[in-house]
Amino acid sequence: MQSGLDGVVAAETILSHTDRQAAMVWVRGHALPDLVANHGFEGTIALLWDGFAGDNLTRAGMTEAFGTARQRAFDGSAAWLAGAPGATLFEAMRVALAMQPDSATPADLVAVFTVAVPALLRVRAGLPAIAPDPSLSTAADLLRMLNGVPAEAEKIAALDTYFTVMAESGLSGSSFTARVVASTRASLACAVLGAWCAFTGALHGGAPGPTLDMLDEAESVADLDAWVEAKLRAGERLMGFGHRVFAGNDPRAEAMRQSMVRMGPMAGRLVFATRVEQAVAAAIERVKPGRKLPPNVEIMAALLLDSVGLDREAFTPVFAVGRSAGWIAHALEQRKTGRMIRPTSAYVGPPLVA
Repeated sequence: MQSGLDGVVAAETILSHTDRQAAMVWVRGHALPDLVANHGFEGTIALLWDGFAGDNLTRAGMTEAFGTARQRAFDGSAAWLAGAPGATLFEAMRVALAMQPDSATPADLVAVFTVAVPALLRVRAGLPAIAPDPSLSTAADLLRMLNGVPAEAEKIAALDTYFTVMAESGLSGSSFTARVVASTRASLACAVLGAWCAFTGALHGGAPGPTLDMLDEAESVADLDAWVEAKLRAGERLMGFGHRVFAGNDPRAEAMRQSMVRMGPMAGRLVFATRVEQAVAAAIERVKPGRKLPPNVEIMAALLLDSVGLDREAFTPVFAVGRSAGWIAHALEQRKTGRMIRPTSAYVGPPLVA
């Protein structure tokens, strides 16, 4: 049996395909660069949910549906905002999701993430929550609700790219959780809540924040090359490098890099991160010749979220805004099978006594 179920096929899906060697992700047959260039976040969701949450879904239609859903989420926010000042951000998000009714639609569930993140951050800072603008895209309205003013176009485009490329990633731990819950015929709201709980683990959705911590440490050292080599020789993990799925470069990371290049000076530490990547590549060749340790999606995600003005404590909840679209797609697809997921286990305990 493979540890962590590596290589075990647990579902058949039409949602996405990842090619490890080709370093590419396709969503409903569309390659990742096409999603970023021609579909954006709402258009990608239209592709993911088409045939599950409606037929012939469009980018414009999803943008409108999400705008209306954000208004509903904000109208019902008083109940879950009440306990926000005394809770961690993760706990407050969990409460907000748990208070969604079983009748919540797919758009409602994405909207509660979009509204809750800026509202919770503002209330925890002693500021009033800001009502959504239903005419805006998800990325534009989240930044506006967080800061109280419209964001720069370059920041909106970068965050939209982030949401687009992170929306779906196959059977990650959270997406598989969504499928397991949905397979029992529990509500979609239950499936998304379960996915969020799985997502909050340090090995899953919590990686971008520690990656930025690693860059902080790297910036503080006098000799970057020596610091990197010492880390590798000690067997320490370099956050933001290496990936369980991709053998080479991660196409999601490249899409985010390009969006930050277009931001210009607003992209913050992109130049320094490139220096770190070069130092890691050189050090791994010295320490373990022939082995590769390419930058993964986490380092670009951390830089991008930092560049658009988000505090690192918000990285995981903001990540969930985009990934919730994939959780919902997996839950809806699983419902179509009509069969409960019920794997077996191999007994390895003490000898059985008759």
